[in-house]
Amino acid sequence: MKIHCLGTAGYHPNDTRQTSCYYLPEAGIALDAGTGTFRLPNVLVGQTLNILLSHAHLDHIAGLTFLLDVLTNHPLDQIQIWGEADKLAAVQQHLFHPLIFPASLDASWNAIDDNEEFVIGETRISWRPQNHPGGSVAYRLEWPNGKRLVYSTDTTGDCSREYVSWSRDADLLMHECYFRNEAAEWAQKTGHSWTDRVAEIATLNTPKKLLLTHVNPLEHGSDPVQSDLIRERIDAETVIAEDGMEIDF
Repeated sequence: MKIHCLGTAGYHPNDTRQTSCYYLPEAGIALDAGTGTFRLPNVLVGQTLNILLSHAHLDHIAGLTFLLDVLTNHPLDQIQIWGEADKLAAVQQHLFHPLIFPASLDASWNAIDDNEEFVIGETRISWRPQNHPGGSVAYRLEWPNGKRLVYSTDTTGDCSREYVSWSRDADLLMHECYFRNEAAEWAQKTGHSWTDRVAEIATLNTPKKLLLTHVNPLEHGSDPVQSDLIRERIDAETVIAEDGMEIDF
């Protein structure tokens, strides 16, 4: 399996990172639709696109308004957008309000609230609520070949027995790491993760590969999330997501 990192920053873009969007070509699934969505035509395959929304904050949905240009460059037979019902309603009523974006999007809007699991093609998907202002969800994607991906963004991080049982032993754990340790208190107030919390989660979850996502756009150093502190505690390959990166798992 392969995933394209189209947008890897949280909150707002910077000179090198757009906001959250990741694409799985074999599955035809995008994880979130931040400003990185404009890059989708470069990697899209097939005639359908399914978008899993973790929540409805702007850095995860703004790219839905880019889909008209995406369709111009790569026509699709069907677009399906998945998420919690209240989040989908907010997007439809506000982001696509005629005074904000005066064009309709031909897409199916699919609420996940009543389904602990659902299937897209050969991908079996389950989800869990997370601690974040307004609420967010983590997704687990599984395929017949045994591959498993867990996507947890915009969360203070969950070390509970229930979460660990649900997310354990993923081939790829994508977990946000927005703040460095010195901002841990602020991370908890704003509903985000920090370096030591992600290290603790990865230690419990034992993924084969850890991809650190939703990076603080104000951090421009070579190691914006103190990833060395995470690598010291886990055996898994640990990668900081960057725009344009392709990850095999």
